[in-house]
Amino acid sequence: MQEIQPKNGSLKLNQVKVGQSVRVSHVLGEGALRQRILDMGLTRGAEVTVRKMAPLGDPLEVTVRGYQLSLRKAEAACILVE
Repeated sequence: MQEIQPKNGSLKLNQVKVGQSVRVSHVLGEGALRQRILDMGLTRGAEVTVRKMAPLGDPLEVTVRGYQLSLRKAEAACILVE
């Protein structure tokens, strides 16, 4: 996977600290992975709160659109937030 640097003011979801709430600004990736992320409700403008993170950072649990979702670190790295 190609490493893409976030734009000014943006972070990747896997860089957000536990307890912070952010808004999705862009979903990176291609094909099935990108579509899966979008299907889970992580679309532009969705508010996401990071609830828990495993000791090694993988997986992390977020709240989006009123439900809890576990994401792998690699999946969270494809989601840019503000």
